[in-house]
Amino acid sequence: MKFEQYNISPKIKKSLAEAGFRRPTDIQFKAIPHIMDGEDVLAIAQTGTGKTAAFVIPVLNAILENTFRSGLKCLVMVPTRELALQITEVFKGIAKYTDLKIMSLMGGVEQDSQIDNLKQHQDVLVSTPGRMFDMLNQGYLDLTDVDTLILDEADVMLDLGFYNDIQGVITHLKRTRQTLFFSATIDKKIKTLAYSIVNKPVRIQISPKDPVSKNVHHAVTYIKQDDKRFFLERVVKENPDSKILVFVRTKVRAERVLKAMGRVNIIAQTIHGGKEQSDREDALNNFRKGIIKMLIATDVSARGIDIDNVEFVINYDLPDKSENYVHRVGRTGRGNNKGKAISFCSEEEKPVLFEIESFLDNRIEVLEISKGDYIQTIEFSDIENETDWKSLIKEDDKFNAEKKINKKKLVQERKKKKTRDKLKKKKTDKNKGKRKG
Repeated sequence: MKFEQYNISPKIKKSLAEAGFRRPTDIQFKAIPHIMDGEDVLAIAQTGTGKTAAFVIPVLNAILENTFRSGLKCLVMVPTRELALQITEVFKGIAKYTDLKIMSLMGGVEQDSQIDNLKQHQDVLVSTPGRMFDMLNQGYLDLTDVDTLILDEADVMLDLGFYNDIQGVITHLKRTRQTLFFSATIDKKIKTLAYSIVNKPVRIQISPKDPVSKNVHHAVTYIKQDDKRFFLERVVKENPDSKILVFVRTKVRAERVLKAMGRVNIIAQTIHGGKEQSDREDALNNFRKGIIKMLIATDVSARGIDIDNVEFVINYDLPDKSENYVHRVGRTGRGNNKGKAISFCSEEEKPVLFEIESFLDNRIEVLEISKGDYIQTIEFSDIENETDWKSLIKEDDKFNAEKKINKKKLVQERKKKKTRDKLKKKKTDKNKGKRKG
């Protein structure tokens, strides 16, 4: 079945045709009819399968059919700023021939312009939980008219500690809403959350036995931790025209790898939670446009990176959680494109590799490196072998210490904010009582 045969607005069909959407993917084919019928949906689909368009198309069509209603009609909750921007662009692209207003709401940027936009009529809001609750508490956001709630990448939101925030937003929505729940992985926590907010959902699961795209060729090679930078340099120099996405474990390691590549004149940028939002957007745009060929990222950013023609995903560090492997490698081999995922595995990471293979229910092909080739890679590297490792260790210790202090400050600030909100509410309720009296 082609999109032109769907009973959707001609305006949507026009934008889909221009964007090259001809036939629906599996998740789109299975989800769109149920969403158009107003049913709740619980969808488990691997990354790169087109699940964003699976909810964008029917939701926009429903809004167009009810343009007589004012107020915000659709709320999309996502875990990261990058994902919020990405989904907003998909909404805007498919709605380009309509008059619908769509905006993203996230932290890391000044809220004044966001407040101005919220004061205008918005049809769709794509938001991260933190900034959304800020706007709700300040009275700039009204969710009472929302017909559709969409939770995308819900498992990441749980990992980031947004369970209570998700439950909290439900209290601001009407009971008769439609709820769409999308995730790439599912476990007991996800099921508990999902079934607490959906009503008799249609469950859709795509490729449950193969959580990663068949377009991705997986391989692992065994490399000592301190030698990984030499082999990354080799991959880049052997594939100078390829877009390469590198995943590391921490912010500090991201910056460390960036410096190592800089020493051999390989231009790259980093994207992680410690960067300003403008810097993160700059890095993504430069990578998307091909201005830089390498982007170094942490797991928090993995699901917000939706960039065409990423030929390689390099797992410089194996992820802490085996399911994060799925989200990392899902950045390549998207759509009909082929991709390669290469993992650098040190001796101490072998237990993690075993967990990943168990999660995938499949062995990952091992790329054997001969002793001579291994030595040659290091000897011919332009990276200076003499490194002040003591200073790097001190840098890492300093970062971890600062991280603990900042986390403590954040917890204290949240407690203070809750106390201020309670006092403010108490004062407001008291004033209301006086006026009634």
